[in-house]
Amino acid sequence: MPESDDTEIIIATPTGFPDSPEDAPLIGAELIRREAALAPDKPGVYRMLGADGEVLYVGKAKSLKKRVLQYAQGRFHTQRIARMVALTREMVLLRTDTEGEALLLEARLIKALKPRYNVLLRDDKMFAEILVRKDHEAPQITKHRGAHSIPGDYFGPFASTNAVNQTLDTLQKAFLLRTCTDSVYTARTRPCMLHQIKRCSAPCTGVISLPDYNDLARQAHDFLRGKSRAVIERLSKEMMQASDDMDFERAAHLRDRVRALNHVSLSSSVDLGDEEADVFAVFNEGGAACVQVVFYRAGQNWGDRAYFPRIDQEDDAGGILDAFLGQFYQDRQVPRLVLVSHDLHEPDLMMEALSLKADRKVQVLRPRRGGKCEVVQSALNNARAALGRKLAETSAQSKLLQGVCQAFGLDAPPTRIEVYDNSHLGGIHAVGGMIVAGPEGFLKSQYRKFTIRDLDTVPGDDYAMMAEVFRRRFMRLVRAKDDPAAAEGFGRPDLVLVDGGQGQLDAVMTVMQELGMTDIRIVGVAKGPDRDAGMERFFMPGRLPFMMEPKSPVLYYLQRLRDEAHRYAIGANRQKRDAAITKNPLDEIDGIGAKRKRALLAAFGSGREVGRATVDELMKIEGVSAALAQKIYDFFHVGT
Repeated sequence: MPESDDTEIIIATPTGFPDSPEDAPLIGAELIRREAALAPDKPGVYRMLGADGEVLYVGKAKSLKKRVLQYAQGRFHTQRIARMVALTREMVLLRTDTEGEALLLEARLIKALKPRYNVLLRDDKMFAEILVRKDHEAPQITKHRGAHSIPGDYFGPFASTNAVNQTLDTLQKAFLLRTCTDSVYTARTRPCMLHQIKRCSAPCTGVISLPDYNDLARQAHDFLRGKSRAVIERLSKEMMQASDDMDFERAAHLRDRVRALNHVSLSSSVDLGDEEADVFAVFNEGGAACVQVVFYRAGQNWGDRAYFPRIDQEDDAGGILDAFLGQFYQDRQVPRLVLVSHDLHEPDLMMEALSLKADRKVQVLRPRRGGKCEVVQSALNNARAALGRKLAETSAQSKLLQGVCQAFGLDAPPTRIEVYDNSHLGGIHAVGGMIVAGPEGFLKSQYRKFTIRDLDTVPGDDYAMMAEVFRRRFMRLVRAKDDPAAAEGFGRPDLVLVDGGQGQLDAVMTVMQELGMTDIRIVGVAKGPDRDAGMERFFMPGRLPFMMEPKSPVLYYLQRLRDEAHRYAIGANRQKRDAAITKNPLDEIDGIGAKRKRALLAAFGSGREVGRATVDELMKIEGVSAALAQKIYDFFHVGT
């Protein structure tokens, strides 16, 4: 966001004015009234802070002076706003050039600071996209998630991995683009199986020329940009021409590609033409809300996702959408059209802010009739159903957490439960896994993996591995006392479950005593005889091991937590094993680029065989000098 040269920050201390220490400390409405006298009559963002610097609320204003003064008047406040004003101990004001900039800054601060009294977007997971890379002679098409750091064209968002996979499958059939990594591409000496089943045109071995392959990539680009009919018509003409030329094999091949594209185009019942649009429908009831988000690109539904933002009972649908949209588009591309189910409080301001972020005109529209209205109504129906399911699940989850509280003697039902497990294969690729659960279920965005790094740990020593994981994890909380940023993503747990018995529990309790964190409740969960589910024993410091009623819902819940941690740890271990298997040792040798690597693999067949070759045999390969051959030989024979 562009910032003006005269941007200024104004901070009100608890005394109101920094130069009047003799004044009695002011709080609440009195402090805000003093701050209003200092505030400029300009657009900007304000933060209301409570005790210990806690951020209570972040808001934006067309006029900071007028908006801040409203809080001090004490009129027309809801009970929630009245509590917030009473808790205010400090204010921070930031001036901006325009109200649109203020809206974007407000959304960014809400997302970063998570104030108690703002509407908060939850489950802010980065959506998957399709990437057509541009940093290689033969563009690769692949699934991508995260920052746009790789040169290429990004298409999305897709709300689910399944939607991405289905689209990639169609693109493979229709455009025959490679999905293999660059290392696999350079190592190929003959076409792979994907070429045999007509999913890839095999540019790696020259079956298709690079200009022709890049033409296929351009066709895929046009299709994903919404020009599907033009692409289909072009392929249809080529198919008819091939038939007229009696090149029936090529005609049949083109026919299959046209069928694949038609299947996608005809399967979409969306009446949005080729417009790109995001749909937001909100349904709120009983102090809870669901925002259903649906993505339409190239006339196709690319998936949807339900969000459950934190709101207050006084928040209406328009206000929820105002807050939600600003946070949602902080790190996402904005389409040209945004459809909403309710009127925004400030639609013109929202369009200004989104247009500023997208650097082009963005239209925010609440349709009243026609196909766009039907699309929004469908999303609204889904939001209503999703909220009903969520409320039912939350009620059941609350009962389970109350049962956990009673079983382990907690003061209150836990809001953050952490579960730990380790995984290794014969002592190698050892990794620890941490999963997190709470009133809303599994919090997958806060799962963490710990690669076992301590060289003193004996391979396969589960006690030592668990101790290392706990030391590294809870050291963050210790450091957070001086540096709050150290605990980011690692909140303080109310309950910790360890997969294992008395030995694992003793190992982690020793670590917690070293760190001075013995006030966190830790429980060991040991599998029953023959690993029978339902026969688990629970270990707690100062208490004899005990079991729960075999058919207890709380026991089933704890089993689910334990199994999820087990699944996550095994998955992390499997990823490390797969990475080690696919890693080519030639990639670690300086001086070997793609061309020399390909020549070596073509001559010897694999990296292992290259390691068995003599210096003289290596020198026979084109591009391998005597010095490089010696370096390759030394790499594989060091220490032998």
